Amino acid sequence: MRGFVAMLTDFGHKDGFVGVMKGVILGINPEVQLIDISHEVEPFNILHGALLLKAHFSYFPKGTIFLCVVDPGVGSERLPIVVSSGGYTFVGPYNGLFDLALKSIEDKPKAYKINMERFALSRINETFHGRDVFAPIAGWLSKGLAPQEVGSPIEYQFKLSWEEPEDMGDKVLGKILYFDRFGNGITNVPCGRYKEGYFRGQKLRVVSYFLEAEKGKPALVCGSFGLMEVFLPMENLKEKLGVRVGESIALKKAST
Repeated sequence: MRGFVAMLTDFGHKDGFVGVMKGVILGINPEVQLIDISHEVEPFNILHGALLLKAHFSYFPKGTIFLCVVDPGVGSERLPIVVSSGGYTFVGPYNGLFDLALKSIEDKPKAYKINMERFALSRINETFHGRDVFAPIAGWLSKGLAPQEVGSPIEYQFKLSWEEPEDMGDKVLGKILYFDRFGNGITNVPCGRYKEGYFRGQKLRVVSYFLEAEKGKPALVCGSFGLMEVFLPMENLKEKLGVRVGESIALKKAST
């Protein structure tokens, strides 16, 4: 049976962790199609992983299984789970990694604690649940196992520490959450109609594409995460100006 498993981790490619997870899945379902979203999530950064998942999951076909592992609590009391919502299935640790994606889906998530004794590989330690727990489950799900068959149902509760932007009426106050590989600062402010922005006491233009901004001057754009981004045209904002996560930004709403 051919299925789709899309993978998102903080494992990188140096140590073979991604490859062996794929090997486990293929050992269960040789016909599955494996898709890499990213394996360069900042190590241990659950919020970063959640942002990437939320930005990209809806572009995949319904029925896709998302195998996501950013798991600083591996081996601890955090639960291994499967969640189904909106025609998608999510497999991974119960630590908030799925929260932003699930909040964007209208369906109430249905969550199940994985029966590790039934589905997990034999383990010599508790440090690699990506290989030993989540990959086998993803493989069986891709072969037609229903989410409710993986274990006992639990009530899904949102765990991620997420700070909403502050709506001040004529403007929105937000913060920089994350930098992409180009050094652009992704904020927590949703894309919308804004007249201008303010950052470090400087007024910023709001543009529709990167090269519309003036070279050498920071600007704002609606980015591919669905969030406003502050950037420096053809340069790395983070490195050039020493910008850091948590810095504040304000956006003035456009008049209607």
